[in-house]
This record gives sequence, C-alpha cells and structure tokens, in this order.
Amino acid sequence: MDPSPGPPPGTPPVALPVAAPPGDAKLFLRRLLGHRLALAGLIIIAFLGTCALLAPWLASERPQPPFGVWAIAPRLKLQPPSWLHPLGTDQLGRDQLSRMLYGARVSLLIGIFSVTLAIALGTLLGAVAGFWGGRVDGLIMRLMDIMLAFPSLLLALAVVVIIGKGLLNAMLAVGIISIPNYARIVRASVLAEVHKDYVEASRALGASRGRLLWRHVLPNALSPLIVSGSLGIGTAILDTAGLGFLGLGAQPPLAEWGLMLSDNRQKLFGEWWLVVAPGLAIMLTVLGFNLLGDGLRDIMDPRLRRGRR
Repeated sequence: MDPSPGPPPGTPPVALPVAAPPGDAKLFLRRLLGHRLALAGLIIIAFLGTCALLAPWLASERPQPPFGVWAIAPRLKLQPPSWLHPLGTDQLGRDQLSRMLYGARVSLLIGIFSVTLAIALGTLLGAVAGFWGGRVDGLIMRLMDIMLAFPSLLLALAVVVIIGKGLLNAMLAVGIISIPNYARIVRASVLAEVHKDYVEASRALGASRGRLLWRHVLPNALSPLIVSGSLGIGTAILDTAGLGFLGLGAQPPLAEWGLMLSDNRQKLFGEWWLVVAPGLAIMLTVLGFNLLGDGLRDIMDPRLRRGRR
C-alpha cells in the first residue's frame, strides 16, 4: 500500500497536547496528603485551629474582650461533666469547655509567635555566621553554645525573672531560648550552599556579599527550617505551658492550658476533669505538630524518600 500523503509543503507543524507535569506545590501537597503521619498531624492541627476560630460560637461563656474577666451567671461550683457542661465547671463555676476553647487560641498564638521570633533571629545569626565565617562565625556560635549549655527550661526561667512574668514575656523567653537551634541549622545549610557552582558564578559576575547571601544562598538553605519550625511549635507550647504551670506565664483570669493545670493540680484525685482536659489538650497539640514535622522531614529529604522505595 502507498503511504498516506503528508501535509502540503509549507504547512506549520501541529503541536500535540502534552500533559504538563504537576507544579512543585501540587507535588508537595500530594506527597503531604499521602503521608499517614503528616496527614494525621494536619487533621489534629486543623481540628484545634477550627476550635480556636469558632470559640465565640462554640463556647457557652466568653470573657470580656480582650480575654478579660469571665462574665458568668451564678451556678453551682465544681460540677462534674454533664450535658449542660460537657467538661464540668471549676471552683468558680466557670464552664470548663468554654475555657478550653479559648485556651486553644492562646496556645496556638504562643507556638506561632515564639517560633516566628526564634526563626527570624536564628536565621539572621546563622546566615551571617555561615556566610562571613572567621571571627564573626566564632563569636556568634560561641554565644549560641553558651545558651545551649543551660537547660532550656532553666534558661527560660532566668529570662522571665529578668524581664518579668506574664504571657508575653513567657513567649519572648521561649522564643529566645530557641534561637540557638535555628541558628545552627541555618549555619549548616549556608555552609553547604556557599561553595556551590551557582554561588561562585554569581560572585564572578560581581554580585555583592549581601546579594549573594539574601538572594541566592539563603532561599536555598531554608528547607530544614520548615521541618524544625513545625516541630518547634509543639515544643514552644509545651515550654510556655510549663512556665504557666509554675506561675510565671499567663496570669489569671486568662484561659491558658498550663495555667489551668497549675490552678487545679491539687484536684487530680477529686475533680479530675479540671486536670485531665487541659493535659490532654496540650498532649494532643504537641502530638499534632510533631507528627506534621516528622512527615515533612520524610517528604522533603530525598534520601528518606529513596529509602522508602
């Protein structure tokens, strides 16, 4: 058989439709949703975030803004869980579920604020130390080593004693004690990037040190911070709850889970619902962020992905 005639001369070629590869964001989201631990952590965090956002509508009682004295109607105190009060009431007759919902707002704010502060300052110090090297590197990292030599809770206590107790000061203290961890991570990432070919090419083209660091090196060295930041949020919430338990964090009448544990620690074998609920909430929050961090580490580390194949 004769071959079928081709297109007439001069006809432009017809482009065949080609399926575009999924973008980096879509691929990352697909891997994230396909990872069991990360998906479990996301579900826990989404549940807590929903409770925090919908607290004014889900709670039967609410404090006077902003998080002031609770306006409560006269009722019996220390009531066990019931249909009217699913988590019971405390020694002042306040609904425990309402305080737990508003406490979710405070705890999530604590974690995000503390980790953001620590990442911002730690990234600055670690990037400068890793990129400049020499005496600058030695001075910054020796300061970080001194901070790491102290137990984290003891150092946080010292910071709170210096700047004063209160929720904001507790968040600042937790953020400050977390700076060395992020500084060391960023420094190691910068040292791994600073001698690569694209950095040498930019330097040969006359790019300044500041441009090399902030426009080329640092954006490629921030991936480990995503994992460390997600793990650090749970740690920050736990540390701030510990300061609240010691009476150096949030102060009454603010609804904060660590403070609620401190106020009711002597009622564990009597009115157990006053202690179990905030304790489980802290555990669940830390677990959610830890699961998400472990999942992100598995997804973003190509060596771990190859090991799972």
